[in-house]
Amino acid sequence: MMEKRCWGGMGIVVMGLFAALHAGAMGATMGAPLDASAAASSTPQTGHIAGHVVDAETMHILAGVGVAIQGTSLEATTDGDGNFEFTNVAVGTYSVRFSYPEVLPLTKTDIIVKSSRTTHLEVEYRLVPAAREEITVSAGYFEESRDQPVSAIGFSSEEIRRAPGSAGDVSRIIFGLPSLGKVDDMMNSLVVRGGSPSENAFFVDNIEVPNINHFPMQGTTGGPIGLLNVDFIEEVSFYSGGFSSVYGDRLSSVMDISYREGNHARHEEKAGLNFAGAQVSAEGPMTSNGSWMLSAQKSYLDLLVDLIGTGAAPRYADAQGKLSISLSDRTKVTVLGLVGIDDYDISQEDAVEDGMDDRVDTQSTEGVVGLNWFQVWGESAYSNTSLSHGFTAYDTEIFRTSDETLSRTNVSSEQHVTLRNVSLVRLGGSHRIRAGAEATWELNDYDLFVAEYTNEMGNVVPASARNVRASESRWSAFAEYGTTILPRLSLNLGLRGDYFSYSDRVHISPRLSLSYALSPRSSVTAAGGLFYQQLPSVLLHRADRFEDLKDPRAYHLVLGFTHLLTPATKLTVEAYDKEYQDMPVDPSLPTMFVFDDLFGWSYTRRTELSDAGRARSRGVELIIQKKLKEKLYGMVSGSWSSSRYKAYDGLWRDRLYDNRYIFSVEGGYKQNQRWEYSMRWIVAGGRPYTPIDVDASAKAGTEILDTGRTNALRMPAYHSLNLRFDRRFYFDRSNLTVFLSVWNAYNRKNVAQYYWNQFERRTDERYQWSIVPVGGLEYEF
Repeated sequence: MMEKRCWGGMGIVVMGLFAALHAGAMGATMGAPLDASAAASSTPQTGHIAGHVVDAETMHILAGVGVAIQGTSLEATTDGDGNFEFTNVAVGTYSVRFSYPEVLPLTKTDIIVKSSRTTHLEVEYRLVPAAREEITVSAGYFEESRDQPVSAIGFSSEEIRRAPGSAGDVSRIIFGLPSLGKVDDMMNSLVVRGGSPSENAFFVDNIEVPNINHFPMQGTTGGPIGLLNVDFIEEVSFYSGGFSSVYGDRLSSVMDISYREGNHARHEEKAGLNFAGAQVSAEGPMTSNGSWMLSAQKSYLDLLVDLIGTGAAPRYADAQGKLSISLSDRTKVTVLGLVGIDDYDISQEDAVEDGMDDRVDTQSTEGVVGLNWFQVWGESAYSNTSLSHGFTAYDTEIFRTSDETLSRTNVSSEQHVTLRNVSLVRLGGSHRIRAGAEATWELNDYDLFVAEYTNEMGNVVPASARNVRASESRWSAFAEYGTTILPRLSLNLGLRGDYFSYSDRVHISPRLSLSYALSPRSSVTAAGGLFYQQLPSVLLHRADRFEDLKDPRAYHLVLGFTHLLTPATKLTVEAYDKEYQDMPVDPSLPTMFVFDDLFGWSYTRRTELSDAGRARSRGVELIIQKKLKEKLYGMVSGSWSSSRYKAYDGLWRDRLYDNRYIFSVEGGYKQNQRWEYSMRWIVAGGRPYTPIDVDASAKAGTEILDTGRTNALRMPAYHSLNLRFDRRFYFDRSNLTVFLSVWNAYNRKNVAQYYWNQFERRTDERYQWSIVPVGGLEYEF
């Protein structure tokens, strides 16, 4: 399509630049003049490492922690405020080791030191007695959570930045995990253990963000382009099942994201240019006890397309920032702000040329602003309280390409205000309680119109409209008790209560997780629980009678085994079972499953719904993860799963995102402090699809499916290789990083969709990304 046409010229330029850079580096090796980073100064480039260490369980300050930069003679000890600092550290990549008397050590990898810049570490140190015969799988390299012993994985800021095939999109970074279904390269929607893009939650600094994407798909958490600035991310924790009672109103997964703080010592600026657009950011201290950081991004794909003179491209921009103020050594207040603006329209001529059934003109605005108050109480308790306002606005018109008539309109806005508190109290010994509450007030406006159309079964559906303003609220309270009941057995017992005002129902959700240490290197884990979720608001408010629908629920059961193969390599095997009940199904489309909608557009056309649907997902997953200890890092993963549903007609079928098998290899090699190479290769079984009824489609002039064979056929297997190369330049007071990533490096033609080509009156194919070079540079000063 049009976007793909404009990648080629830019890709050639970027690859040419990269070839020149590599040639220069090789020339320097062979006795030619030194490269730019070495010629810039005769003195070594240095930077700084500073940080703050707290107890991971109670968040109180840890003084006297030993800090050592591995591979050097540099050592320090945290002061009375838990702070440490190293100055004049040679530029490069390091591992930093933390130690405390009679406690297992902790190692932070991928710490990048840059010229005249400070790398700040916020360290949460779990104090596990070294003599205790419990699981020590972390061995310092893997940070384990007592509250989430199963289905959890974390990524550091550098692991996020360098991920191949991600293009700076935090959702795409985790695509290599075995719990993620392979959907479509053009979308970053998360399909977790047979779920759907509507079943996931995202938190940033204790603030829920409804959708972290540009061009958000209404009613889901997916989209094509990530909104978050990955340079601001400190770490990401992803929970793919059996998660704590602290989280609710989601059936499948939670992504908990922590933003770092701005530089407390000096002002720093950064400018970036990549395939999508330009970005600038700045950060620095604010008085003696605070910091700030701010970034803005603007796409220029539309300028490239205009220059080439073909097709159309999305236009988007965003801004985000964080303000942090420490009122005392126990009190911190942060303010977070995110906003994105999106616009896309395509001409009738381009839509016909690209074989599109519909021509779309859409604008959207999304964002959140919130305040978080963090308070440490004494030596054994803390609380985290946030107040936030989130908003999303849509203005969409869709026209039929065949006759240019209006097909659908959607002018809507969704707003919410949320007050959330999570607190922890350590009762003594190994006993602790996490508890809190959450209240959300929503105000939603929907002005929807769907013209008369012929549905997938060939039935004519009359035109419909909906104009409604609706307010509602959600209330919840939760508690979780954790303890070590035997020397090797840890337990978390949780309970959550939710009240949804729209359905006027109260739900009680028990949760349980266990971890048993077989040896200091191996453990078995288990988790189970009940999870409820309110239907997407745009779907609920499509008809007044939908308030009688039951809220969907899912039962999770997860069993796991973890073994430390080497100090920096961990094996994890998990088996899971997820049973869904009270799922929405459409009586007018009795073979279809409502939640299996990648784009969410069909939520606006539903006028009939029942809660008679059911579903189940079962599978086995394996992950071998190696942290960067010297030059190599990586992850090998695989899964086998089955995901099925029972629709309104009572028959069981494969769900739309049921890949059955997924295998992934990703990793990287740091040649030296300047060159890094990484890759990711994924192969997955073809997902189910419903064949097109050719005769009926030709007669009707629109796509009619053979619903007697709903999801009975499968697409060809998916596989794709993503490559990435990074080159760093260090100057006296600045740094330059140039990168090139090649998506689908061997140009595999992966089928995205079979569709009815109304212009050629035949079945046709749409493909996912062909080979796409994605390059750019980042300059820090």
